[in-house]
Amino acid sequence: MNAQTEQNIGKSQHGLAEVFGRLRRAPLAMIGFTVVVVLVLTAIFADFIAPFGYADQDLMAAFEAPSRAHWFGTDEFGRDILSRIIFGSRISLQVGFIAVGISVFAGGFLGALAGFYGGRIDNTIMRAMDILLSIPSILLAIAIAASLGPGLFNLMIAVGISSTPNYARIVRGSVLSIRNQEFVEAAKAVGSSDLRIIMKHILPNCMAPIIVQATLGVAIAILTAAGLSFIGLGIQPPIPEWGAMLSGGREYIRDYAYMTVFPGLAIMITILALNFLGDGLRDALDPKLKR
Repeated sequence: MNAQTEQNIGKSQHGLAEVFGRLRRAPLAMIGFTVVVVLVLTAIFADFIAPFGYADQDLMAAFEAPSRAHWFGTDEFGRDILSRIIFGSRISLQVGFIAVGISVFAGGFLGALAGFYGGRIDNTIMRAMDILLSIPSILLAIAIAASLGPGLFNLMIAVGISSTPNYARIVRGSVLSIRNQEFVEAAKAVGSSDLRIIMKHILPNCMAPIIVQATLGVAIAILTAAGLSFIGLGIQPPIPEWGAMLSGGREYIRDYAYMTVFPGLAIMITILALNFLGDGLRDALDPKLKR
């Protein structure tokens, strides 16, 4: 490892420490960060945390109200709702993170091309993005999910594609603001290829807005996935997913409200935590707010 590499690593670590230090000064952001960490750990260790399997049925215990044996009660098949919510966190976070990954990759690539080359390429890509943006994202996701069919993979594709235009616009705007700066011109002068300039010099300097949008995007992706599962276009039974659990409990909402209350709370707390974290990251990464 040469001295330049070590210096770059040191700067990166210092930058991360500085960002986290500013993030710690925002109480709501730290609450959101803590909740997200707990949710991720819950999803990873769901097999050890959940008191029952998500598909374990006990028809003799169907519609049992919250009790010491079943903290969140049971559903119409006698399945433990707490266990299904715990396993559902794995599905919801998986959909959220992977769908956002698809959006960031596709939108970042298209936005970088549009911003770097400009001209006809820019017009073609951004007019296509404008067409997609003219369609409400939830309707676009419904159309894609309906054409692909229900299932976990198709759900992630539908949610990811529906959010791609937002990232393309963000990356394009960032690229336009830095493509004529001196370090980019210097890279061109030494003969670096366009791909190398985009990947090594331009995109790393666009990461702050992408990180903020991605954090907020995970919340939107989870909410969109829950909506698609609620109308039957997402995860199919018996796999637990919070939106599907809401859909399954709506028939019994008058007599057994807990079947919808607890999955709804899980969605609400997750979305709120991600929004708190996203707002905190936006402030922490904003150079105008450094002090």
